Amino acid sequence: MKNLPLSMQIWMVFAGITLFISILLSIILPMTLRDFFTNEIYATIESAQGLMFNRYDMDSLRRFLEMDGSEKSRQTLENIRTVNHFIVYGDNQILLSSPLPSDFLNKVKNEAISQKSSSQRYKGMVGNEKIFYVITKGKTLWAEDIYLVSYVWDSYREDLVQTLFRRLAFVMTIIFILSWIPAIALSRYLSKPLVSLEKRVEKLANHEWEEGVELDRGDEIGKLGESIEKLRKQLIYQRELQQSFLQHVSHELKTPVMVIRSYSQAIRDGIYPKGSLDCSIQIIDEEAGRLEKRIRNLLYLTKLDYLSNHEISKESFRLDKLIEDVEERLSWTRMDLDWQLDLSPVNIKGDMEQWRVVIENLLDNQIRYAESQISISLRSEDKKLILKFYNDGPPMEEEILNSLFSEFKKGYKGEFGLGLTIVQRIVTLHNAKIWASNEKKGVSFYIEIPKDLA
Repeated sequence: MKNLPLSMQIWMVFAGITLFISILLSIILPMTLRDFFTNEIYATIESAQGLMFNRYDMDSLRRFLEMDGSEKSRQTLENIRTVNHFIVYGDNQILLSSPLPSDFLNKVKNEAISQKSSSQRYKGMVGNEKIFYVITKGKTLWAEDIYLVSYVWDSYREDLVQTLFRRLAFVMTIIFILSWIPAIALSRYLSKPLVSLEKRVEKLANHEWEEGVELDRGDEIGKLGESIEKLRKQLIYQRELQQSFLQHVSHELKTPVMVIRSYSQAIRDGIYPKGSLDCSIQIIDEEAGRLEKRIRNLLYLTKLDYLSNHEISKESFRLDKLIEDVEERLSWTRMDLDWQLDLSPVNIKGDMEQWRVVIENLLDNQIRYAESQISISLRSEDKKLILKFYNDGPPMEEEILNSLFSEFKKGYKGEFGLGLTIVQRIVTLHNAKIWASNEKKGVSFYIEIPKDLA
């Protein structure tokens, strides 16, 4: 069924449920109706006996049944709501207007004699047919026991059950047939927007992203349409970002390559652009180093994109020791700065080499902008760790703060615009957060590390 159109699936499910309910009712209803009408039959018998007792006392009733020529009255009495009667009295004498088997009559006499209560319900079999009867005990004027036996054949109950069931079956059939119409309408109503969404998604797969997805619905289908619309906008953003990325990469790589080629050609022609061979070669070496660093950052960014869809390796290590190690290696580049460290001993779980890259890139940024001081603090707060890098350099513009961790967003002293992007990707991979803010004097970078990494 899963390969059929959605509208057909919805209709088949709806029709199947209706059919199942109909079959279930066709099984349960007769059983329920039989129980109901059995109680109704007993109530009818007892009601007929009540009518008789209201018209006759026991002696009058006996005389009424013994009278010759009272066939019409007797017939009226016996046909009160299809209930038949006979009397057991005296020495087990029976007044009976219609024939019943002797074995059944003997059984009834024994039940009547042994009956404790004044009235009691019974059922039995006469041949192949079930019979329901009530025995009511009374006294004649001479204190003689007398029993009124009123009975109804099961055919009466079955006639009632079959008549009512046929009517219910007819009504259920009409309902079943008529329910197909709203089922078809409902299936089309639900499948139409889904078919529309399918076509839109197919267009997205074919890079046709211009047409928006709009569904004026507040249900789950409408939410699905909103999600697809977000996906469309994200794809457009990613395409623009990719184009911008390629433009920046081509521009950033083209400059050092152009310098290296021009200097190499000049030296081959015997011309030294920097006055001497050593100085000119030094420029080539510096540009090659810059080119190598940019390529390495691009490759590392690609690696992080891959790791974002895979589980990263985690090991426990001392974050404070790692910070001290990186600071010791990089502080010599700015011996004029006042380096301040306030690090609490903390163990975290994660990729130590990736955290080393985070610290190196952040310190490289601090060194580039600091005027006289850099401070690093690591403290434990409620359910989190806070790592702070501060430098007393110039504040950042609000526009730069909002896009600081985007690719190729460089400050006025920035090199390539990928360092902080790499930092943000690594921090996110470890379920941590990073942000920057201007202080009264200087700029601070904050990293919030969840305690479950500690």
